[in-house]
Amino acid sequence: MTGDGITGVAAAAVAQGAGGRGTLERVADGVYAFVQPDGGWCLNNAGVVVGEGLTVVVDTAATESRARRLRAEVERVAPQGADYVVNTHFHGDHTFGNGQFVPRAVVVAHEGTRADSAEAGLGLRQLWPDVEWGETPLVLPTLTFTDSLTLRAGDLRVELLHVGPAHTANDVVAWIPERSVLFTGDVVWSGVTPFVLFGTVSGSLRALDRMRSLRPRTVVPGHGPVGGTELLDATEEYLRRLRRLAEEGARDGLTPLQTARRSGPGPYAGLVDPERLVGNLHRAYAELDGLAPGARMDVLTPFQEMAEYHGGLPACHA
Repeated sequence: MTGDGITGVAAAAVAQGAGGRGTLERVADGVYAFVQPDGGWCLNNAGVVVGEGLTVVVDTAATESRARRLRAEVERVAPQGADYVVNTHFHGDHTFGNGQFVPRAVVVAHEGTRADSAEAGLGLRQLWPDVEWGETPLVLPTLTFTDSLTLRAGDLRVELLHVGPAHTANDVVAWIPERSVLFTGDVVWSGVTPFVLFGTVSGSLRALDRMRSLRPRTVVPGHGPVGGTELLDATEEYLRRLRRLAEEGARDGLTPLQTARRSGPGPYAGLVDPERLVGNLHRAYAELDGLAPGARMDVLTPFQEMAEYHGGLPACHA
């Protein structure tokens, strides 16, 4: 996808209204995407797969009110409610709503995601204290796996595939082969700036290759409008530019923040949350210095510098 194409997707997302109510979109028979515009900080997407006698929800939402909205939408197409809730990774916008679905639903995630969720707790709430988070109890997964796990919703398979490290150390995607629908979590973005501070540039590129090999017809990204494989291409193009900028900045003796200021967002200026470039460069620099994909690193300094680059704390409309 070209830079102009990406800008067009971003404009479409913004046109839906920043912080708008999430809506359930049917993307295939028995498969739905819960999309929260404009896809910025903590405005993530979720998925619903409804089969005979069983319903699977992929990710939840950041706040009590948004998670309640998601649950209501799930019950509109599956009155009995969710049987399984999958967390694609540990970030709170994808997990804080788990409490709206238990005890009926079993929460599923990668074993590493469970550990990361337990360690992170509700810390995300402290970053934006003015958000009306509501009651979001920490509900950890009770069913975990390390490589892959298949849930069966009638004649539909929900294949959970560990593709991390990518956006985080232990990302999982949900593939519904009978409908050619792929729920990517935050490994893929649509009209929104990718974010790999907690993960890896190189690992994200490998994950994109693996997802492309599935040949999905419909791609539901972690944030932003639903699309097709062009979303994989757009995310890859951003990451390749990011790596190139890091190599050039390191060669010239610049810090990540200096490199971001010198280069700017370039063709990605129309993406939501462009300040993430700074955090992404911190990860890319660390990988150039030999940090293993997905390995722990300081994230406080990058967040402070993202705010400095942005001119203040980025807005969160959750």
